[in-house]
Amino acid sequence: MNYLITGGSGFIGSHLVERLLSSGHSVINIDNFDDFYDYKIKVRNTLESVKLPTEFSFREKEHDIQKLIFETSSKDYQLYYQDIRDKNGLEKIFAKHRIDVIIHLAALAGVRPSIERPLDYEAVNIKGTMNLWELAREHGILKFLNASSSSVYGNSDKISFSEDDSVDQPISPYAATKKCTEILGHVYHHLYKISMVHLRFFTVFGPRQRPDLAIHKFTQNITENTPLPFYGDGSTARDYTFIDDIIEGIVKALHLVETHENIYEIINLGGDEVVTLEEMVAVIEETLEKKAHKKMLPMQPGDVQKTAADITKARTLLGYLPATHFKTGIKKFVEWFLKKGS
Repeated sequence: MNYLITGGSGFIGSHLVERLLSSGHSVINIDNFDDFYDYKIKVRNTLESVKLPTEFSFREKEHDIQKLIFETSSKDYQLYYQDIRDKNGLEKIFAKHRIDVIIHLAALAGVRPSIERPLDYEAVNIKGTMNLWELAREHGILKFLNASSSSVYGNSDKISFSEDDSVDQPISPYAATKKCTEILGHVYHHLYKISMVHLRFFTVFGPRQRPDLAIHKFTQNITENTPLPFYGDGSTARDYTFIDDIIEGIVKALHLVETHENIYEIINLGGDEVVTLEEMVAVIEETLEKKAHKKMLPMQPGDVQKTAADITKARTLLGYLPATHFKTGIKKFVEWFLKKGS
């Protein structure tokens, strides 16, 4: 199969590229190496994903990315330095390649930054996604997998969140843009018979995790003896999902969309294990054998109190069953983090 992946140099994307290449598929990776975090991280992700040494002589961003494109190009893998907001640029890529399935992972991520930059989030997460659907329509690509988010559930009082729940009350621009992609996706499914699966990811963690996310930040704070920003009273809770389980869920969702015609599904991918902020910090402390210096702070606007995935649908439709317990996942993440810093 020929897969086009947007955001294939990011955290989840680079793991998926690695998995698909190892399974004998071809991958076209579109990534704009956005300055949301240091582009050097994505360079290393890319090199790891195609099984190349991660030693890289960094010089200047534009030069480095062009060098990366040259060094990673092969008959099975092609990297494009491209922004999804630029439909004309995307069109050149679509015209050059035969694409079987689009896997759309690229987005401006993060709840708190979206409150400060709502128009940027609309432009990337909604307009950019629509560019891909328009190109899928124009080029007759009828298989599409889209990354959504557990943030669409907002501050639900339910014990666990089901795909049948109403998600009409998002509490951040990021969450609203993700719900919009689900709704607009249905339009393209209905009008143009594009088979489509939207995966609502629940707090993904593991090696290569973005540096702005809590587990990565807290591990760094504790390791460096710097204050750890601790928001609220520690009772906020997340359904943490290890990266290996997410990748397995994506691969199973690809099989679903590839083997069925004219389907539209929204599916939770969670870890089936809800962990409080207090518990999360304690597990990292235990794994590092080092105490955190907490800086107590109020809850932040846009943060939800709890996320908890009902994964009944994923089990039924995909045969999805997360296998990595939280403590095991943290151990694997910390091992990667310490090795990365050495």
